[in-house]
Amino acid sequence: MLIKKGMFLLVLLCSIGVINAQEIKWMSYNEAVELQKKEPKKMMMDVYTNWCGPCKMLDKNTFGNKDVIDYVNANYYAVKFNAEGDESILFNDVTLGNPHFDPAKTNKRNSVHEFTRKLGVNAYPTIVFFDENGALLAPIRGYQKPQQLELYLKLFKEDKHKEIKTQEEFTSYYESFVPEFVP
Repeated sequence: MLIKKGMFLLVLLCSIGVINAQEIKWMSYNEAVELQKKEPKKMMMDVYTNWCGPCKMLDKNTFGNKDVIDYVNANYYAVKFNAEGDESILFNDVTLGNPHFDPAKTNKRNSVHEFTRKLGVNAYPTIVFFDENGALLAPIRGYQKPQQLELYLKLFKEDKHKEIKTQEEFTSYYESFVPEFVP
């Protein structure tokens, strides 16, 4: 009897570990662009810095939410991009980097990457959405709770953004949106 209880407990703990191990399938921007060539899909890019507190909260609270994980993994290529890192990015046939990157400042404020500037990102975190062809759709600034991010994930995935031409139309979409993600 003791062995059966021990086995049950072991199976239960392993199951919990598998459930908790679920996460967004992050990749680099360059990897996502290559995948888009084979299987077009929209891209969601988390533009963060190592020193940014709200970026860490976004990772833990929003990108750790099961509904967000499931939706992003099913519908987007998810990209993590350090706005002050030294990764080389090929964007619109131009290689972008961070020529003033200082390795001694890896976890402190560093120089801003050229790609960050090209995207017009000037606050962290910012979630940038791209269409299936790699064209910029929109940067969404600031910390987003799961249900706040859900609005944008579905707006872009379902191409609703193409129907919205004015601030009033967006406000109407926003006010009528019924979130389904569990907070």
